[in-house]
Amino acid sequence: MKKNFLLILFIVIAFAAPASAVSKTVMVFGDSLSTGYGIPVEAGWVNLLSQRLQSQHASYRIINASVSGETSLGGRNRITQALENHRPGIVILELGANDGLRGAAIQSIYENLATIIEKCLQANAAVLLVGMQLPPNYGGTYTQKFQAIFQQLAESYQTELIPFLLTGFGEKHDYFQPDGIHPNEMAQAMIAENVWEVLQTMLDTGKVAAKPDQSE
Repeated sequence: MKKNFLLILFIVIAFAAPASAVSKTVMVFGDSLSTGYGIPVEAGWVNLLSQRLQSQHASYRIINASVSGETSLGGRNRITQALENHRPGIVILELGANDGLRGAAIQSIYENLATIIEKCLQANAAVLLVGMQLPPNYGGTYTQKFQAIFQQLAESYQTELIPFLLTGFGEKHDYFQPDGIHPNEMAQAMIAENVWEVLQTMLDTGKVAAKPDQSE
């Protein structure tokens, strides 16, 4: 009888352990803005965020699953494998900028990001959606529709939202590399702060993944 009890206890512990590990992993799923393009990796905002996380929530870790040049379609194609590989409790979704810069169809961007969010929620990972904006030379109508994608997704799927990743310096040329697109090393701390402001609230409140509204 005692052996059976110990065996059951062992099985319970074995199956419970992975669930705990999952909830302590934060996966950044983005493009070159998150890979630290053009700057030392250790100076990038993801690494700075990881340091902040370790200092205040030491049991958590950050995995950077970002790929330079990634589009929303590319992310849609690889999100399932990324979720299986890293089993995150929170996904920081930072995609769409490359689509916008290429003038991709608004509906296509929305559908790709929506699919990524759905797959994350199905995997019991909460989503922190990162909003982006485009330069005004892309035209008022397109830039407004592009910016609205992120707010619409956040409302539809009840996810947390960072309205604009580059808040605080997006219009200041001194904070960008010569290409005028990628933030330089000086800007990384501000990006990390923009992300941390929302991520910290998620961690402190123990926010779990919301499920899509199926009422419609």
